[in-house]
Amino acid sequence: MSRIFFIFDEIGGALLFLKEILGGLVRRPCRWKDVVDQTWSVTLQSLPTTAMAGFFVGAIMAVQFTLQLRDFGALGYLGGLATSGTIREIGPLLIAFMLSGKVGAFTSAELGTMKVTEQIDAIRCLGADPFQEIIQPRFLGIIISSSLLLGLGLLMSIGGGMFLGGIFAGVTSEEYLRHIPTILAWPSVVLGFFKCLLFALILATICTYKGYMTIGGARGVGRSVVETAVSTMVAIVVMDWVASFLAEIVFTLVRETL
Repeated sequence: MSRIFFIFDEIGGALLFLKEILGGLVRRPCRWKDVVDQTWSVTLQSLPTTAMAGFFVGAIMAVQFTLQLRDFGALGYLGGLATSGTIREIGPLLIAFMLSGKVGAFTSAELGTMKVTEQIDAIRCLGADPFQEIIQPRFLGIIISSSLLLGLGLLMSIGGGMFLGGIFAGVTSEEYLRHIPTILAWPSVVLGFFKCLLFALILATICTYKGYMTIGGARGVGRSVVETAVSTMVAIVVMDWVASFLAEIVFTLVRETL
């Protein structure tokens, strides 16, 4: 029972922390130069990992669909089915996991170190707002960079699927791409990129919250990093289900209306 109360307490704390960040952005926004610097830093750190993850996610999906479509003689539809499944569901989820272990853990460790070494308290003593100077730039930088990286990862997944489709199934690139517009409807694209933005928001909130609330010296920093990775992955899975469920309801209502 105490564990359940602790989980709800952490959720409430993260939501209040997010409210404080958003309120600060309205009252005293940070400098955009700091946001650009953070976005550039996060992008450079995570670009190779995200591109590689996206490529192999698409390749894996192509191999799995090849095993099913080959029995029905429908390999021509490989590109459409693999791309639709990747962009709508699998791609955003797996790539977000990669980013949570890299961007989330790094940001949590960075902020946690600043907290336990009293650098954040020093900023406050100098009359500056730590949220404005430290938290807001990282929060916005992670959201912008992670959204772009997730989108790039999804595009790389198309290339990975095309590459493995040619090697494993003998499907040419023209044939692979031809049926993507046929099967990949615009609601799937909208849902995929909405999940990218949602997962980026979750990642930015949790890693900044855990880092800022770090206590207990070096041991506390390590604990915050682990909690960031676990909490982010659990939150992403839960919100992925919620987003898919709500999107299905919305798309059904739209189809019935039209």
